[in-house]
Amino acid sequence: MLKISNAVVLADWEIQLSQVRAQGAGGQNVNKVATAVHLRFDINRSTLPPFYKERLLSLSDQRISKDGVVIIKAQQHRTLEQNRQDALERLRELIQEAARPVKKRRATRPTRGARKRRMDSKKQRGRLKQLRGKPSKDQ
Repeated sequence: MLKISNAVVLADWEIQLSQVRAQGAGGQNVNKVATAVHLRFDINRSTLPPFYKERLLSLSDQRISKDGVVIIKAQQHRTLEQNRQDALERLRELIQEAARPVKKRRATRPTRGARKRRMDSKKQRGRLKQLRGKPSKDQ
């Protein structure tokens, strides 16, 4: 079982864990031992509350496929158990991040001083660029 919050818990049948060979360098052992973990979690079939499902499916995260399946590959650690724990922790963080409320943006206006400073710097920049031009013919 994976505890997301006090009210939300995922059962073991909802999360598919499979072991695969890790990629990259690592010596002879990396070619023989399957220590990396593929985690698959189907959002639509899960027992998550509808609020969590909607928020997860609306995320633009590369780990979530178009079908609503979360795929996480953990291969950072040397042992299978550490990679399994890492994958589950990353799934928990993804779901908790989706549940976090989005902070509303309050429209603000630049102060009069900030607008004046901006215009002054633009004028100064324009004068500098004007001096870079070719000399006139009457000189």
